[in-house]
Amino acid sequence: MGQIVLQQVTKSFGEVTVIPPLDLTIEDGEFTVFVGPSGCGKSTLLRLIAGLEDVSSGEIRIDGKESASIPPAKRGLAMVFQSYALYPHMSVRKNIAFPLRMAGLDRAEQDRRVEQAASVLNLTDYLDRRPGQLSGGQRQRVAIGRAIVREPAAFLFDEPLSNLDAALRVGMRLEISELHNRLKTTMIYVTHDQVEAMTMADKIVVLRAGFIEQVGSPLELYKNPRNLFVAGFIGSPKMNLIEGAEAAKHNATTIGIRPEHIHISAEGGAWSGTVGVSEHLGSDTFFHVQDTGLGDTVTVRADGEVSFRHGDRIFLTPRDEMIHRFDAQGLRIA
Repeated sequence: MGQIVLQQVTKSFGEVTVIPPLDLTIEDGEFTVFVGPSGCGKSTLLRLIAGLEDVSSGEIRIDGKESASIPPAKRGLAMVFQSYALYPHMSVRKNIAFPLRMAGLDRAEQDRRVEQAASVLNLTDYLDRRPGQLSGGQRQRVAIGRAIVREPAAFLFDEPLSNLDAALRVGMRLEISELHNRLKTTMIYVTHDQVEAMTMADKIVVLRAGFIEQVGSPLELYKNPRNLFVAGFIGSPKMNLIEGAEAAKHNATTIGIRPEHIHISAEGGAWSGTVGVSEHLGSDTFFHVQDTGLGDTVTVRADGEVSFRHGDRIFLTPRDEMIHRFDAQGLRIA
């Protein structure tokens, strides 16, 4: 079991409130991602759940048990940090077994859990090596293994991939997702990277300045952003947001259209502009179109074979059914 419920949880540092009253339920077995810009409160919220920070008010219930006053070690949670925090003089085996040794488990049980975790994480061949002999991705797997052996009610990940290069990030992202599918254990994952959030989560919690802006599945947030902040944050490249006369045509203060929902052509279209920077990614090309009369540069996602060049005059046609409308307060218009 690993349901976690936050009821009217707040956190203040002196007179500064960083988490206003907040309610959130994370269901047993769910992979929930906290995402938002730097300083939005996502790591603080994770630390409140872990018990590494004290709540200022409110309740945290883990499997129905009020846990805000329980020490971190007794909450049944395991945390994986941004830094691997491995003991360099210990073997992989001893690093993974360390929390079990501290808990006083007998040697046979320690060995059983370590071997099992190593098998799940493809670390069996590395158990007798030291951290300095491993790659960054392997060291992160050792840190995850140290959490797995505790058999926690939930795993808490605090930006665990931010120290890895781009290729390793993608690989570890897949490995953590596969780990969740195998273990079926509740996982809470903090990141500022919305691509990680979209590709890994069952449920995304979008935070800004300590407030929850929206909670939902990746596709819910992509298709139905509640407000301009979520619309601009979720999606890569981000949604084009347009104000002025073009928005007024749709009875809105602001309209949004994603780069992949705009057709690009050499002649004939709703809008026209000049090709600025083009980003060629093989299967896709992102054109940043200037001088459209719509305000900011419009980003368009096209097939990788499309061959417009810098300075070309082109035409853009948004898919009407994919236009998002927002009112003067930045809220979605149904």
